[in-house]
Amino acid sequence: MRKKINIRLIGIALIAILVTLIGVTSIYYYLFENQVRKDLHVLAETLVDSGVFEKGKIEELSFESQEVRVTWVDKDGTVLYDNWNDVQSMENHMERPEVQAAFEHGTGDSIRTSDTMKMNTYYYALRIDDGSVVRVARNASSGASIFMNAMPIVLVITILVTVLCVVLADYLTKQLINPIASIANRLDDVEGGNATTEVYKELEPFVQTIRMQHENILSAAKMRQDFTASITHELKTPLTAISGYAELIENKMSTEEQNIIFAGEIRKNSNRLLTLINDIIRLSELDHTEIGTDFESLDLYALAKECSQNIQVNAKRRGVDFVLQGQSCMVTGNRHMLCELIENLCENAIRYNNEGGFVHVTVAEGNGRAVLMVEDNGIGIPEKHQERVFERFYRVDKSRSKATGGTGLGLAIVKHIVAIHSAEIKLVSEVNQGTTITVKF
Repeated sequence: MRKKINIRLIGIALIAILVTLIGVTSIYYYLFENQVRKDLHVLAETLVDSGVFEKGKIEELSFESQEVRVTWVDKDGTVLYDNWNDVQSMENHMERPEVQAAFEHGTGDSIRTSDTMKMNTYYYALRIDDGSVVRVARNASSGASIFMNAMPIVLVITILVTVLCVVLADYLTKQLINPIASIANRLDDVEGGNATTEVYKELEPFVQTIRMQHENILSAAKMRQDFTASITHELKTPLTAISGYAELIENKMSTEEQNIIFAGEIRKNSNRLLTLINDIIRLSELDHTEIGTDFESLDLYALAKECSQNIQVNAKRRGVDFVLQGQSCMVTGNRHMLCELIENLCENAIRYNNEGGFVHVTVAEGNGRAVLMVEDNGIGIPEKHQERVFERFYRVDKSRSKATGGTGLGLAIVKHIVAIHSAEIKLVSEVNQGTTITVKF
């Protein structure tokens, strides 16, 4: 970035130098031309006013000048006098544009450029009282010649200015980039008006966005680190149990009756391990699922009724009364995800309930939105834990969760599904009174 800014600043400076050079040269040459014409005009009038141009006194005419050419042309175009050339060898001047203009209008001028493009000849013609024309002329450098003559000093100045521009461009670039570089190195300090790093006013929205992204990245990195540590711990527990029981059986350190018990523990821990792996894979899939993926119009009540068939079996086994009530409500969503959401909420309500308790699932419409509410009268969640229950592997009662087969990922999966459907989730709970979770679509 710094290199590009340097190059562009130098390029702008060089273009400015070139444009200035062309402009100044053009203006100078324009003023120079006007001055030459005025000088010839004044000279011609002065010569005519002096009364020296009389046809009877041609032999007396004598203008010794290497800079100004004086030519006297008769009415028929014959050259009567020329201070630079022999009139006998000169052709008729009637066709000369400045002479023609003088015969017709009283005055005329023209500029003729030499073949070498190094000199211009300026002509001014003035008709006198007897009808003849007096013409004065002088040579002057052409614009190209002036430019070429000035080229050496122009190149020297250009080089000096270029060097100065390089130095200034580098300095200005550093002044421009340093605050941005400082921001990049101290993102944690940039907090709006309390920032200790100077921020360009125009860059404040950009800086705030970058800071938020930086914080999100750090937060995500920490979450991944915590998640990895949690996965390691969660996988290690059942694997350790499986390995321990298998080792006892392998070394014949247990009786036949114990082997049956150990085999049951191995199966239980294997199932828990498979469930855990499936939940981890599901979370990974949801992390990469975009909003609107495979969405369709669904009847939320009909979907809940379909899911409740498996839920009722589990509720009955645990001695919990399960009731589904409500009305038909249409939502736009993914069938599999919504069924997963309902099952996870209901399984949690059953798992953390007491024998003889209840789980009521209600589907209704409120303020034009479909609402799913799962209510139980179970053990409840202490207030200090309520904000964290949707975190991965977070358990309020770890011993009970593991005993009932919970992985600590159910509500994390629910949270992802809610986000994918742009819905809202609310939890209300009281210890020993129960929990109500409401999802609004």
